[in-house]
Amino acid sequence: MRIRALTIRIIKQFLRDKRTLALLFLAPLLILSLMKLVFDGQAVAPVIGTVKLPAALNEKFEQLGADIVIYDTDSAAQSAIQAGDLDGILQLDGGNPELTLEGSDPSINRAVLLLMQNALQTSEGSEAPAITYLHGGPDMAAFDSFGPILIGFFSFFFVFLLAGVSFLRERTSGTLERLLATPIRRSEIVVGYLAGFGIFTLLQASLIAWYSVDILGLYMAGNIGYMLIINLLLSLTALTLGTLLSSFASSEFQIIQFIPIVIVPQAFFSGLFNLDAMNPLLQKLSLIMPLYYGADAMQGIMIRGEDWGDFQLDVYVLVGFSLLFALLNVLALKKHRRM
Repeated sequence: MRIRALTIRIIKQFLRDKRTLALLFLAPLLILSLMKLVFDGQAVAPVIGTVKLPAALNEKFEQLGADIVIYDTDSAAQSAIQAGDLDGILQLDGGNPELTLEGSDPSINRAVLLLMQNALQTSEGSEAPAITYLHGGPDMAAFDSFGPILIGFFSFFFVFLLAGVSFLRERTSGTLERLLATPIRRSEIVVGYLAGFGIFTLLQASLIAWYSVDILGLYMAGNIGYMLIINLLLSLTALTLGTLLSSFASSEFQIIQFIPIVIVPQAFFSGLFNLDAMNPLLQKLSLIMPLYYGADAMQGIMIRGEDWGDFQLDVYVLVGFSLLFALLNVLALKKHRRM
């Protein structure tokens, strides 16, 4: 009898908590659906630029599944690969093939090299191409490619989690309520909390940047100061988002419930998995994911050695997300006190 009473109490408790029911039944379906769309998407063909190659060789590459773009001049092809529009360039120098790989993704490098091998070995008298890399090199590991994304992801994830839990404790302990009873403005409360938490996010960003490059030995072609700025902006975005969502939670467990909805999709659309393999309409979801912009900038700095002008748009978008979430934080405090 007592067991039945306890069982009924647990069931009623779950039925009253709609958010827990959604986490239990809907979140796994959402994540599985995302995985299906990511891993079972459309095929991605390497994009290879060719400069004055015989028509028969261009046709051979297309038959093997490559996406061929024909250029009249080497300068036009070089501009395209610098912009990230090509995975490689193949041209003839005195009759000898020369291959330039974009180089930032080892898996794509291998796919292009395999295409070259299959295409050229069927051509009589063809020599192995001389290979150069625009970024990276033949010794670049897979971890060097997706490491910058992981740096951004873990910075985002842990700051989001800790900020949400910490701000929730401020509410549940009564500290926030006492602050709201004073003449202090809501905007001042938000800025004060963000400044306090921001000191620790700065320390975290600095530690991660140093450890990743100096200890783990991740490939670093750009300025570590730029990397620190992007990591800090990602942490700031996670900080403002975490404090915002904590306003809609009443316990630490409910903060955890936001992870499958907020954090997991960030990983899928960050570039950790090939976005080109997704449906084009689904790819547009990445435009509302802060981690997508942070990961793009981190990869550009660490792998391609980009300067400010190359990734400044990502910076502006991350600043915009942070300001938007901070403003929504101010508005969310209205439900605690009208000022």
